[in-house]
Amino acid sequence: MENHLKIGELAERTGCLVETIHYYERKGLLPEPARSKGNYRIYNEEHAEQLRFIRHCRSLDMALDEIRVLLAFRNTPEENCSDVNILLDKHIGHVADRIEELKRLETQLQELRTKCQQSSAAKDCGILQELAAGEEAQPRKLGSHGGGCH
Repeated sequence: MENHLKIGELAERTGCLVETIHYYERKGLLPEPARSKGNYRIYNEEHAEQLRFIRHCRSLDMALDEIRVLLAFRNTPEENCSDVNILLDKHIGHVADRIEELKRLETQLQELRTKCQQSSAAKDCGILQELAAGEEAQPRKLGSHGGGCH
């Protein structure tokens, strides 16, 4: 007989919030659980394993659509996994792009930090003055510095 779990038990077993389990169900990432006579959701070990898989994918910053594709392959073990490799290669590219964006952001923040080298009255703070210059002025100025990072 399968081990039946209530949603709280599933959450505790997998380290996942109850709300997140419901969310993954709505998004079609977790199979619909059986219902008890009292209409409570009844989960099993398959749900726990799939939830752990989803959480691991999320820890690698994979999008729900990517996870959906990976789950489809996981659930059809005889399929060729070449598309899994392609998906992961694309994800690695997205991560590399984000790293570059974060490096540019770091450069912009470091430049902003140079605007105030010592404590003074807030009215004289170069960082606050630079931020107050407006959204339009700042990207042009910082963008010229960020251009050297490309």
